[in-house]
Amino acid sequence: MGSTQILSGIDLDIEDGTTLAILGPNGSGKSSLVRAMLGIYPHTGLIELLGERLPGRSVDWAQIGYAPQRPTSTAGVPATALEVVASGLLHGRTFRFGRGYKERAMDALDSVGLAHRAEESVQTFSGGQQQRVMLARALVSNPSLLFLDEPFSGVDRASRETLTRTLTEKHHEGLTIVVVLHELQNLRPLIDNTIVIEHGRIIRRGDAPRATAWHDDPDHDHDHEHADEWTSFRTPDLEGL
Repeated sequence: MGSTQILSGIDLDIEDGTTLAILGPNGSGKSSLVRAMLGIYPHTGLIELLGERLPGRSVDWAQIGYAPQRPTSTAGVPATALEVVASGLLHGRTFRFGRGYKERAMDALDSVGLAHRAEESVQTFSGGQQQRVMLARALVSNPSLLFLDEPFSGVDRASRETLTRTLTEKHHEGLTIVVVLHELQNLRPLIDNTIVIEHGRIIRRGDAPRATAWHDDPDHDHDHEHADEWTSFRTPDLEGL
């Protein structure tokens, strides 16, 4: 079977301790870029993570956290929040939990305000709570590089505030963050650099389009698109390679 090239001409460096926001309309290649950077999608050219080239066995995956877009509540095998978060400690050829894994998982859940629900099935959680569990899973190994794919998608206000507070703390601790966003939303104060993607190419670097005054209001519902912000974009129907 043939393949479709989604990304082209990508040239990107991310400085340690900074936060990069990847912006663009749906289907522009934002998530594909993150997955390529993580080696999930095949790629050409050179990709280096923490100084090591992909693909390769030298990448220290324990130092890299990844929270994909929130899965549906009915997907996969039922698991508790503790089990989901602890699975973030398994990487590479590591198939067994080390000593103290429960304490580490509980600490990660506590950082997103869900330690009290550690033994409950994630299938009973709201969308925002599931996203908080995914962030805890990405943080449980205490990574130095974190990738987030649309962390605010379908998230309620309380969870949005919790996610923002947790990421703000990690940002101040020097964590390098790469986050896919449709809008900067609550994370605007944390963003050091932005890129905007259209048709799988970077078309803008630096400051993102500013939101209108009503758009920055904390009571504004962000679980939707704003066509007026992306009127110059022509979005192709491209979802994968």
